[in-house]
Order: sequence, then C-alpha cells, then structure tokens
Amino acid sequence: MSSADRIDFEMEVEVESASAGPPVDPPNPTSPAPPTPGGTKSVVVTTATSGSVTVSLHPLVIMNVSEHWTRLRAQEGSPQTVIGALIGKQKGRNIEVMNSFELVFSVIDGDIIIDRDYYNLKEEQFKQVFSDMDFLGWYTTGDTPTEKDIAVHRQICDINECPVMLMLNPAGRNGDQLPVVLYESVIDVVNGRATMLLAPLTYTLAAEEAERIGVDHVARVSSGEAALNSLVAEHLTAQRSAIKMLVSRVRAVLATVRAIRDGTLPPRPALLREARALSNRLPLLTSQQFRTHFYNVRIQENSYLNAFILMSQCLIQSL
Repeated sequence: MSSADRIDFEMEVEVESASAGPPVDPPNPTSPAPPTPGGTKSVVVTTATSGSVTVSLHPLVIMNVSEHWTRLRAQEGSPQTVIGALIGKQKGRNIEVMNSFELVFSVIDGDIIIDRDYYNLKEEQFKQVFSDMDFLGWYTTGDTPTEKDIAVHRQICDINECPVMLMLNPAGRNGDQLPVVLYESVIDVVNGRATMLLAPLTYTLAAEEAERIGVDHVARVSSGEAALNSLVAEHLTAQRSAIKMLVSRVRAVLATVRAIRDGTLPPRPALLREARALSNRLPLLTSQQFRTHFYNVRIQENSYLNAFILMSQCLIQSL
C-alpha cells in the first residue's frame, strides 16, 4: 500500500470512529426515569421490580388522607402539602396499613423538616389506644414523588428502617383505579454514587366488617364529574317517602273515623277496632319523658348525619 493510500485509509477510519460516538453503557435494570419535561429529576424506578413486602391497605387510611388534604385546602384557600404517619401491623413480609395520623412539619430553606417531638407525643398516644399497631411509614399527596419526598423519606428511615410511602393524587380522575400509589425505597448506584430511589408496590384493599359499613354509608362515588350520590341522602329520601306514605294512610283512617262519627258512613265495628288497636301502639305523646328522649335522639341523629355528610363532601372533593 502506498503512503497516499495509507493516509486516505487512516482518515476514513477516523471519520467512522467520530461518527460512531462514545461507547454506550448497558442500561441499569433499576435505573431512574429520565427527567420530566419540566426539568424535575425523577426518583421512581422505571423497570418493574418485585416488591420486598406484600401490602394490604384499609379504606380508612385513604379517607383520612383525603380529609386531611381537603381540610387544609379549604382553610388556606389553595392546595397544600400534607404529611402524616401510617400505622398498622407487620408480620414478616406482610404489611397491613390500618390507620393514620397527621404529622407536623416546618419548611426551612425549601426543605421539609418533620417535628420529631410531635411524632413522639403522637406515638405515645396511639400506643395507648392501638397497642398492637406499629409505625409503618408515611403519606403525602401529589402526582409523582420528587427529590423533596426522598428527603422526607430519609427522615422517616430514622424512625423505621424500611418504611413505606403512600402518595394520593387529589387531581386523579381515572375511574378505573384508585389515585393511590405505595412505594418502598431501594438503593442503587447512579452515576457512580449510591442513590435512594422509590419502587412502586402492589397492594390490595382490606377492610373489616364495621369499616366496610362505615365507608359504604359515607359516600357512594360515581365516575362522573358532577358526580356523586351520597348514600346518606338516598337513605334519607327513602325514609321521607315512607313517612309520607304513613301520614297519608293515617289521614285516611282519621277521615273514615270522622265520617262514621258524623253519620256520613255507616258504622263498621271491625274497622273501628283496628283503628283503636293502631292508636294503642303509639306512645303517649304528652309524656315529658317521651318528649325528652325524642329530642335527644333527634340531636344525636343530626350530629351523626352532619358528620357523615362532611366526610362525604371531603371525599368527593378530593377524588
């Protein structure tokens, strides 16, 4: 090969090497997602990973988080960050998230700092009531976890070495699934550094009989925008219809008795005996004891109904 041909060959090799670019490392099976369009770095694992625990979530927890967020938004006039603790039971790899309570925090230079003194106080209180439950993790609201959530998760790790994180999306409108995602933390090497990431967990809904009855009476949510039929309202409507029918029947009996008394209708002893038996079943309405008991029952019913309606409104507005 002549020197000129050798020079041309070396130039072609250099051009091909330059166009090929630097070598590409194989993808990390637990690499984080690429940055979002807004420039925020994702902290969620992209590839499917099998969770280290099995989670059962009670609906009461979802209602508590929803009520917490809705109440703060109504008080402040705009959506607010909410943070709370998750409590329940853990047996081996099985976690049952059964209840929750709110946590107090402060924001210093944009960083969220959990008030540990408040947590310690609440821990003593819930241990007195729920002695068989332990601290399992924490909850917040939002669309997807951020680096600020990772910073909070590190603080929670000082309380529980392997906490779970629950994130509820108040703006979620997917009627096919709940706007709730559970995460656990994993440590992975990213750019040569050990980095904490969050991996989604699969969960199932679990509820006791009393809890199912309570949740069912709070609200029955449809998938529409204007939405949302309260089971309490349906129950009251049925009660009102039954009372209206009872009043109409009593008025018919009263009109018949008056007509017999006035001679408009002929006497009907069998009908009069049935009317008397019906009246004997009623309590003595002039009794002061009955009147006091009646009003006390009405006050209790109104208090319960107001509480149910308030909880249903909070759930409807958040979901």
